[in-house]
Amino acid sequence: MRFDILTLFPDIFSGYLSQSLLKKAQDRGLVQVHLHNFRHWSWDRDRRVDDRPYGGGPGMVLRVEPVVECVEDVQAMAPEPGHVVLLTPQGERLTQELVEQLASRRRLILVCGRYEGFDERVRQILRPQEISIGDYVLNGGEVAAMVVVDAVIRLVPGVLGDEDSSSQDSFSGPQRLLEGPQYTRPREYRGLRVPEVLLSGDHEAIRRWREEQARKRTEKRRPDLLRGVDNPREAEA
Repeated sequence: MRFDILTLFPDIFSGYLSQSLLKKAQDRGLVQVHLHNFRHWSWDRDRRVDDRPYGGGPGMVLRVEPVVECVEDVQAMAPEPGHVVLLTPQGERLTQELVEQLASRRRLILVCGRYEGFDERVRQILRPQEISIGDYVLNGGEVAAMVVVDAVIRLVPGVLGDEDSSSQDSFSGPQRLLEGPQYTRPREYRGLRVPEVLLSGDHEAIRRWREEQARKRTEKRRPDLLRGVDNPREAEA
């Protein structure tokens, strides 16, 4: 899978791209990440890509020409068409279901905003999918791009050591429940013991226990997730 990340600050990604699962996935040829700086598409002698907003107001706005022309040129850098994603607090909320949809693409072009956002004509011309990682405002879209990449690569075949790992994550699987408690060694610590069922070797009993614990945790922490599970008609309404 290929990611093209368009940003004013490509150096932000240097540490992130060189660590952990993402680095291993790149080394194995499972994932490609390419960084592109908007400034290289600026018409301005000083490589500026922002300007004051028409009508007045605080801050600066990213200009339409460098953003649109950067996306268009990056699209032409690979034969596989890229699905353009604009990272903005005005976009649809990122969920595991949306991550699964993004992971079905072979190439994503992630456009990182800055300052007061984009000239509206960027949206009108590119018609991107707009995504937000939450109801808060960041200094730019770079962190949001990392979140998208991190979530999506977990679903790329071969990236995880155990292919079942992602299916057991919170918000995954048909019921979209939170993941239940997990334990490892030692069996007892400060009077707290590992539940006996996990030591029993009875795989069916363990499966039932995990399902029960996942439901209990979801009911306590995110009861909103159970509405569609317990009442499918309500979810469709």
